Amino acid sequence: MNIIEEKIKVLGLKLPTPKPGVGAYKAWTIFSNNIVCTSGQIPWEEDKIAFTGRLGDQVTTKQGALSAQLCALHAIAQLKEATNGDLTRVKQIIRVEGTIYAAPNFSEHSQVLDGASNLFNEVFGEKGRHTRTAQGMNSSPLNASTLIYVFAEIE
Repeated sequence: MNIIEEKIKVLGLKLPTPKPGVGAYKAWTIFSNNIVCTSGQIPWEEDKIAFTGRLGDQVTTKQGALSAQLCALHAIAQLKEATNGDLTRVKQIIRVEGTIYAAPNFSEHSQVLDGASNLFNEVFGEKGRHTRTAQGMNSSPLNASTLIYVFAEIE
């Protein structure tokens, strides 16, 4: 177990097994030789989605942050696969894009996405600091409350 995985364990979290795409696409890809881009990661717990429904209706902002954190954990699992099992090869989390399944009047997108950003920052330290965007959507694949897309530079 490397230092990155130890940090995840200290946080009381467990790195999941990377899931393949649920459609006709790849879960991640490498371009320009050293940039990993993940497909949208949803909040899976085993074989079910842990957080479903719209933020501001069925899901609270706090639950949304936990959903985003779980999505980020799945993105880290994809990065582990992309680095042949060595997360210390992650040079920088470049960008996190979060899509929040939100009710029309919901406006706490940033607080929801902080669940993912905080995890990247805690696990990767300065290498986890990233740019990001948080936006809402009026429907969601598999009714997932959040989706996270990650761009990372690897060595």
